[in-house]
Amino acid sequence: MTIDKKTMEELKSALVEEKEELESNLGKIAKPVDKEDGDYETSFEDIGSDKDDNATEVDQYTQNLSVENTLEKKLQNILDALEKMDKGTYGICENCQKEIPLDRLRANPSAKTCTKC
Repeated sequence: MTIDKKTMEELKSALVEEKEELESNLGKIAKPVDKEDGDYETSFEDIGSDKDDNATEVDQYTQNLSVENTLEKKLQNILDALEKMDKGTYGICENCQKEIPLDRLRANPSAKTCTKC
């Protein structure tokens, strides 16, 4: 099974849409370090200088750092999938080198492995 052109365009469109949404969400809590690689750095907001303000800043930063890491990983998977599309290797399992079922790609266009792996 090879992915036909129309389906590939649909999958690419879904990836680009998700990429833009992730970049928007990341922009709310982090600054881009290298947008091409999907690398961001969590922002540290300066609320004030007393103990309570400092505690709030640290708490907010650690929460944002966790969210940033999760979103950044998703973004990097999408960037990898888009790169594979350009190279013609999209839809191939990274473990067993077999084709990833189309149903899986429709559910998760950035999937790197087949359902068996």
